[in-house]
Amino acid sequence: MKDLDLKLLRVLHTLFEEQSVTSAARRLNLSQSAVSKHLARLRDMFDDPLFDRTAQGLKPTPRAIELFPQLRQLLSQFDQFARPSAFDPAVSDRRFRIDLLNTAYSLTFPHFMPDLLSKAPNVKLLTQTWEQHSLDKLLKCEIDIGIACREWDERSPLHMRYIPPDLYHTTLIREHSLCLVREDHPALNKPWNLDSFLYYRHIQVVMGGLEQWLLDDVLLEQNITRDIAIEMPDFHCAMSLCEQSDLILCAPARHANNMASHFKLRTLPMPIEFESGAYVMLWHKHFEKDLGHKWLRDLITQSVKQAIV
Repeated sequence: MKDLDLKLLRVLHTLFEEQSVTSAARRLNLSQSAVSKHLARLRDMFDDPLFDRTAQGLKPTPRAIELFPQLRQLLSQFDQFARPSAFDPAVSDRRFRIDLLNTAYSLTFPHFMPDLLSKAPNVKLLTQTWEQHSLDKLLKCEIDIGIACREWDERSPLHMRYIPPDLYHTTLIREHSLCLVREDHPALNKPWNLDSFLYYRHIQVVMGGLEQWLLDDVLLEQNITRDIAIEMPDFHCAMSLCEQSDLILCAPARHANNMASHFKLRTLPMPIEFESGAYVMLWHKHFEKDLGHKWLRDLITQSVKQAIV
């Protein structure tokens, strides 16, 4: 282990992320044979294969999976230490990792990406869908930024006050929910209230690793539950089903309105009151004074807030 150097650690980190010698070599600007030689040295040093070859690419061994969080944190700390005192987006080739809700893509990326592409042509964003482990990844500095929903309603377990103290955050967009039904839904021909809302079965979209909405928490306080006919992983599929059935779909209003033109759906207000929530951007305090990180945060915040009133 005494011969372990930073270059080898970066090779290991890149192989874990790419899970391909070819892709890792391209990203590291090395030949495939050089990467293979580095991998052979790493295997000797850690006394472990680290990766098994499969038809889908390199599969990390349990030992590699165990090492990866520590490795990412170590490299992040070194990069922070070695980072220049100024950040020039025009020449930077940084890679930022962002986990965000599916519904947040259309509300954020179209507004800041044009500026990012023109001002920072070599910066790369690596995005994944926000899920139940994303908060832990933020706390471990395994990702740079998260964009998730948080609530202002006191009854919600996702209230803003429950954001861990090691994370900073800013509100990007305030958001409320609405109901979607097909164009000729029978509910449109009668008074719309909580009784009619509960009379029909519902589609539930499970996002961000959470199976229950604030709506359900509020209803449960009154000993009321919705009749969920089906759980689905995204709103596009859910809207398609809603269009073809008598099922009711509750959805974030801005995302639903953006998608409305693609489906024959009508919107109805929520028949029960609760305070609107928000899409928030989260980051670890470790990155607070990182100039490149701050540049990206400011770009996202300013662009989204200017575009969405």
